[in-house]
Amino acid sequence: MIDGHIHIERGAYTLDWINQFVNRAVEMQLDEIWLLEHCYRFEEFVPMYDSVCAYSEYVDEWFHRQAGVLKLQDYLKLIKRVRNEQFPIKIKFGLEICYFKEFEDFTAELTKDKDFDFLLGSIHFVDDFAFDHKAEHWTGIDVDKIYRRYFEDSISLAKSKIFDGIGHPDAIKLFGHKPSYSLIEYYKSLATELSKSNMYADQNSGVARRCPATATLGMDEELLRILKKKNVKIITSSDAHCPEDVGYKIKELHSCILNC
Repeated sequence: MIDGHIHIERGAYTLDWINQFVNRAVEMQLDEIWLLEHCYRFEEFVPMYDSVCAYSEYVDEWFHRQAGVLKLQDYLKLIKRVRNEQFPIKIKFGLEICYFKEFEDFTAELTKDKDFDFLLGSIHFVDDFAFDHKAEHWTGIDVDKIYRRYFEDSISLAKSKIFDGIGHPDAIKLFGHKPSYSLIEYYKSLATELSKSNMYADQNSGVARRCPATATLGMDEELLRILKKKNVKIITSSDAHCPEDVGYKIKELHSCILNC
């Protein structure tokens, strides 16, 4: 089994830190882990976030605490070190990149020839709104509009052909908000474009772990069915941000894929 979305951001770039994730993965009977960082952690990606910081004082303060604290070259050095070691499971390294249509060329250039195993494109901001930070930020938000723009952006992400996969494709649901209209046509369009671009979809338990009262485990069943029908590869993942969460509900996610 695979845990294809594990963040290493809470520790130093050492083999000891990586081994903590490996040891937990072995405990959870995983065969493979995919480690990554959020792109905003690196100073090279900071220019992409001017508009989201301008939109929200909360995001501006959060961003300037968390962002731009690393250099991409240091991450690449860690990857090279890990690849020179032997581990009981397979390890891949990548980046989770916030998708902004206007920064497609910027993203492609920054990641070109960097020898990552995978690039995961994710929607974390919709028209500069940070939808997944706090439930109270949704007060006054037009849910129908934000859903529409979220899936339009997701389809653009798939069309960009920059990424190997799309992260948590319906994470917009995390606080329990639902649009007044059916999402089936958006699901079909997204699945079609992912298939055309040979991209995988991230079947992710992180939203349910964060918001167990309002979010279901993994993707919506109808979205899963449509992705399977279009032969889109689906990778199970925990979205862990610490070793203890590695492998969280991976078996259940796998069952959802098989039984939907």
